[in-house]
Amino acid sequence: MWLQWLPWKYIVGRLARSHGFADPIAILSHIRRFSQPSEINEPIELLRAGVVFHARGLINSRVIQHNLDWVWPYWVNEQFDPHRETFVPRAISLTHINLSGRNWTAIGLPDFSMFPVIDPRGAVMPFWDSWSVDAWIATDDNKLLAPSRLQDVEQELVMSGNFSVVTESHMNGLKLRSQACVDLLNQRHDCLLRFDGYSDRPGWLIVALRPYNPKGISFIHKIEFRPEQYIWTIDDAKHVLLRDPPDKHIVSDYNEGDVALHLQSTTHEAGQIVCNVGMATAAAMYRLEPGRERQIHVTIPLDSDKVPARQDRSSNVGGATQWAQALNSYSEFHVPRDDFRFLYEAAVRSIVLHSPDEVYPGPFTYKRFWFRDAALILHAMLSIGMVERAKRIIDGFFSKQTALGYFHSQQGEWDSNGQVLWILSKFCRYAGKPPPKAWIRPIVKAARWIIQKRLPQHSPSPHAGLLPVGFSAEHFGPNDYYWDDFWAVAGLYAAAEMLDNEKQASQSEEFRRQSQDLLGAIETSLNSCRERLDRCAMPASPYRRLDSGAVGTLAAGYPLDLFKPDDERLRDTCNFLVDKCTVKEAFFHDISHSGINPYLSLHLAQVLMRTGDLRFMDFVKRIAELASPTGQWPEAINPRTGTGCMGDGQHVWASAEWIMMMINSLVFEEDDRLIIGAGLFPEWLANECRISTGPVYTVWGPIKLQVISGQSQITVNWEARWHSRAPEMEVRLPGFQTKTIEEERTSIQIERKGK
Repeated sequence: MWLQWLPWKYIVGRLARSHGFADPIAILSHIRRFSQPSEINEPIELLRAGVVFHARGLINSRVIQHNLDWVWPYWVNEQFDPHRETFVPRAISLTHINLSGRNWTAIGLPDFSMFPVIDPRGAVMPFWDSWSVDAWIATDDNKLLAPSRLQDVEQELVMSGNFSVVTESHMNGLKLRSQACVDLLNQRHDCLLRFDGYSDRPGWLIVALRPYNPKGISFIHKIEFRPEQYIWTIDDAKHVLLRDPPDKHIVSDYNEGDVALHLQSTTHEAGQIVCNVGMATAAAMYRLEPGRERQIHVTIPLDSDKVPARQDRSSNVGGATQWAQALNSYSEFHVPRDDFRFLYEAAVRSIVLHSPDEVYPGPFTYKRFWFRDAALILHAMLSIGMVERAKRIIDGFFSKQTALGYFHSQQGEWDSNGQVLWILSKFCRYAGKPPPKAWIRPIVKAARWIIQKRLPQHSPSPHAGLLPVGFSAEHFGPNDYYWDDFWAVAGLYAAAEMLDNEKQASQSEEFRRQSQDLLGAIETSLNSCRERLDRCAMPASPYRRLDSGAVGTLAAGYPLDLFKPDDERLRDTCNFLVDKCTVKEAFFHDISHSGINPYLSLHLAQVLMRTGDLRFMDFVKRIAELASPTGQWPEAINPRTGTGCMGDGQHVWASAEWIMMMINSLVFEEDDRLIIGAGLFPEWLANECRISTGPVYTVWGPIKLQVISGQSQITVNWEARWHSRAPEMEVRLPGFQTKTIEEERTSIQIERKGK
């Protein structure tokens, strides 16, 4: 193409300098010097996400700090109030981004891809990256209960029947309760909101349209209220149905300020507002008599631009039925910790909700597809028995495979082929079935892509024989990771396993040999790191010193089981991470996240648990404490405040890792054995209790397990449906000697010491 011959770099650089700007080409060149040369310098997906992210932050900086008399969302009040622990000085920051309240909870229905998001104070964002609906109570003597301004608000996840979030706030005789869910009636999905208001003096219950969401400004240019139907129409597109006629309706634009500033005004009563700035606001006001509660219902159609019909929506039968069907069968889990069980149940619903057709690692910031997150989320889904749901999602992988065999979701994602092959093998072994015939050719192509992608093995480079540098797991730092290589080893071995019984003996043998050869190249590279660092802990890449990115090398232990649990390299890496990268008993990731990372903390806990290192319990308990009241985790958490500081405010990978931590505490695979009870807390076993889970799916088949701790002994019972032969099994309860189980047994008793 002729454009490539233009000296565009020279032109851009000269133009920038002529206007007094630094040369962006030179700056970019220097930035690239901090990482290894790569065929993919900056993946377009990351650049696009970064531009959108900071564009929003730039808009926030132009609006929020000049209008602090508005009722802003929770995160703004946390971050902009100098009296709060979460205050972030803005100084010369070009963009103002949510760094102190990245917490939210998605609601919805199984197999429906729209997820309304509820912030920690009950404000509802009904559509992806849209405006919000909020509720307040205002009194005639100018007192305002706005939940987003309060530091103490109660919020809970309701999982019985339909799936909903309830938020309650109180202030000086004022009470507000909101409940949000998604329901299905007459083939239409609606977001249903219910507001209950109470005041001990004359006042108003207010339902308000807000031009923002948990990330910042989301423009509203036009609001039209149709009093005959009690419907708001926003920007001639979306509708909000007020099932109860308001007693008063007021509007405002940016020049007049927030509608909250005019609640006592009569001049702002109108049915329509147009704001060319995009900061239109409106409030439907309902009279509150002193001492009498009032209930208001709001319906927001999610999958139709048509004006909704007025109908009774008091029953949530459709949504409750869909959730009951989706959760018809999965592994139960019972331990003597109500919070652990609650988080498990919330996590199960989170992975179901976020897998409507493909898997999303979050409902908002990360509502897009990555093979990395998908493989780990599907691992949890398979382990708890949701095999058919996982199969449906896996079948969608193959449309993303290129002609050369590369499974592509992001540029430079060199871990993806290994992850796909690994999860395909897990599915086949958990389901007890060979790979479908349609999978064979993609499996072979994917494995060959890994082999062909490897660098030349006979060179003095520490990267010899490994995959080229890329941006697979950008949160581990500069673009060079052992992470990719460990996944490639596991993927090649998985391909060999799947082809063993498919009349592909020669290819199976080749892939197994290539897997061992790649593992050997990693071993050689790690040996050079050992000499360079004078210890056996594994850095994130062949060129790095030890830093928090080393957590990525733990994949060799969990979940890939490439190294033995007692491998000195795993042990020393864990020791480094615990000693140098732990804040308040959780893994603190300095790179990118600059916060406590829940799912990586649980990866570290998994590796510690497998070695019998009881420090794993501190990580598990701390991550449980850091969950939101609705049982969710953001991607990264501020260790001082406990609030989200990075990524999606509901991270589904974290939910998947909590499921795996709970399941593996009772039963996990190690080599050719099943290990029972290694993650049970000693204080549970010191008292009388009953612990159980199942059916947990393993490569040998599903198993139900029960541990009964009595006064004189501990009894372990199990019931299994093995695909063929029974595996070797060990009972490895903390504080007790390991017991090897004979094949024909289904129960074992362990005597307490001194009994």
